[in-house]
Amino acid sequence: MAAPTIVFDLDGTLVDTAPDLIDTLNVVFAREGFPAVPYEAARNAIGSGAKAMIARGVEAEGRVVSPAKLEHMFADFIAHYSEHLADRSRLFPGLTDALDALAARGCQFAVCTNKLERLSVLLLDQLELTNRFAAICGQDTFGIQKPDPEILRRTVAAAGGTLQHAVMIGDSIIDIRTARAAGVPVIAVDFGYSERPVAEFGPDRTISHFKDLPESIAAISSAI
Repeated sequence: MAAPTIVFDLDGTLVDTAPDLIDTLNVVFAREGFPAVPYEAARNAIGSGAKAMIARGVEAEGRVVSPAKLEHMFADFIAHYSEHLADRSRLFPGLTDALDALAARGCQFAVCTNKLERLSVLLLDQLELTNRFAAICGQDTFGIQKPDPEILRRTVAAAGGTLQHAVMIGDSIIDIRTARAAGVPVIAVDFGYSERPVAEFGPDRTISHFKDLPESIAAISSAI
């Protein structure tokens, strides 16, 4: 049986990036004279990308900004975040051991994220994780964003894998919808940035710690 290509979401799945993302969001809001966004409200908005997080924060304040203003805030966000993206972000517990165990079985890894590719690579570089992945694909890599399944298809292909032997790992309904649309089984982590319990969205399996990932991959692989 061929070892699967395991495709990970990034924010809220591989790395707890919320502290740096929310710090950056509130730096941008302070520059605009807006009040800070509460941590939990911002945390649950991370999965759709920075621009959507900014837009949701603006909307939550009952404010309206023009598309040009939103683009300006997004550019400001990216500029600040690029300098602070690993200040407080950390790998989720057990990740390194799980990757070691799966790599020993011949699995290969990829990242499929709605984060910009450059920022994804920079973050993983700073966390000394980049060399683990055969492909790191963001929303700008192919000009496609999750939940469009094409980004997952192209990520698997870029990693040298096939959809018939691929598994998606994510933390949100966006990841689950992407995997389902691509015909790929999906494992959800319940420690990420979902507004509702991620198990409600019908993943094939749900894990609460990366120590359980190798067993879950083995169970799914036997069925694909």
